Parts: sequence; structure tokens; C-alpha cells
Amino acid sequence: LLETSPGIAEVTFVEKEPAERHTIISWEQKNSCILPEDLKNFYLMTDGFQMSWSVKTDDNPMPLGSMVINSIANLCRLGGSSMYTLPNAPTLADLEDDTDEEGNEDRRGKPHFDSRSLIFELDPCNGNGKVCLVYKQAKPVVSPDTEIWFLDRALYWHFLTKTFTAYYRLLITHLGLPQWQYAFTSYGVSPQAKQWFNMYKPITINTALLSEEADCFVNKLDPNKVFKSKNKTPVIKKKSPSQPAGSQKSHTSMTSSKTSSLSGNSSRK
Repeated sequence: LLETSPGIAEVTFVEKEPAERHTIISWEQKNSCILPEDLKNFYLMTDGFQMSWSVKTDDNPMPLGSMVINSIANLCRLGGSSMYTLPNAPTLADLEDDTDEEGNEDRRGKPHFDSRSLIFELDPCNGNGKVCLVYKQAKPVVSPDTEIWFLDRALYWHFLTKTFTAYYRLLITHLGLPQWQYAFTSYGVSPQAKQWFNMYKPITINTALLSEEADCFVNKLDPNKVFKSKNKTPVIKKKSPSQPAGSQKSHTSMTSSKTSSLSGNSSRK
């Protein structure tokens, strides 16, 4: 599809070997959690995913689209302590505030940077944020239920999908356009990114409309009501009052005399 689209050049797909099963098992043992079944099957087919494409501007290719899913080796935990950080250096866990839950803005419950959640980076998004695999319940036991969330540059969380398979379909559908994850945020994509959307994927820019209730998006036009014949009130024409017989006779005699005079004038001419 990309190769046949106008203006697109240099579609690059990096083929990767499947991840070995013992590599996946060692990752699960190291992080004390079990990968979801769909993501595990994905890594058993290919150890990550990478595709990029460019557009022609003045006959020079400019990199635009990028689709990335980190390999099992790069599926690193986000917010984990590093041995190279200073002892008193701030971490992402310091951003946690108990007052965040008081607003109850997100009914799903956002992920936490501290030990309450386990967060792993799936896609670095070219520096526009991070798509993460989130284990929301890490205490007392890590729950195998995972979700896919987007962490923007302001460190706000935005829910994307419930499963990895659903996210993979979103990634392919949006063709890796820059900042496409922001279409699922409350503030949307930037004006520049919206221009690229309108050129190569115009239907996905209406994500907010599609995510609303079906009744709000479906046309409510009822043809039965539009083309229904209206019951018009009949207009009663008033009849002129009947004239007496004498007047009718005089009227006919006047008309006959007029016609005879006109005929006489024409014969004279």
C-alpha cells in the first residue's frame, strides 16, 4: 500500500529473526512477570518490528513514517533505578502524588511510576513520547492482565488499547505517521501532523468522532419523515353570488351588440 501511494519513496522493512523461547523465558524471570500471550507469539514470529518510509520533496526523500516495536532485549522497564544515577537524583517515582487520584479524572486508573505498576517501553515514538506495556497491578502479585498506554512528553498517561494485538493494528492502520498516538489524547495532533494525516490517512483524523457513541456519529436523517406528504388544508373558493335572470339577459345583449359593432367596423375597413 505504501509503495503504490503517490509521493512515497524508500519504503524500508527490516526483517528480523524470531526470538528464541529461552530468551523470552529469561526476560520473564528477570522482570518477575509473564508476557501476554499475543505479544509472546509475536516475538516467537519476529523479534521486534521496524518499518520506515519517506516522501519526495523537491526530488529529495524526507523521512516521515516510522513503525517500531522494540525487540525482547530492548523491552526495558521504564522508571527503573539505574546504577549510574546519583544517590539523590530525582526519579519518575518522585512524580507520584497521592492527590492525583482525588480528581478521579481517568476512570480506568492511570499507571504509576512507582512499585505499584510495571511499565515496559514498546515504542520510543521518535522522541514524541513512549508507547508502553503496562502491568497495572504489581503488588502484592503481578497480574498477567496488561494494557497499552501512551506516555506523552509532559509525562501524562493516555490509554490506547487493551491488548497488544489491537495496538499492532492501530500502528499499521496509521502507517506510522508522526505523532499519530496524539490522536487518542484530549489535545490531538499538531497542525503540521494533521496535514500529513489529511494527505495519507484522512479517515483516521476523525478518531474522536469514531470513539464517541454510535448515535452521535450516525446520520439521523429519517427519509420517511422527509418525503412524507404534508396534509394541506383545502382552500375553499368563494363562489360569486348568483346574478338575477334579468341582469344575465342584459349582459348577454350587451356582449352581442359589442361583437356586432366590432364585426361591422372590420367590414368597413
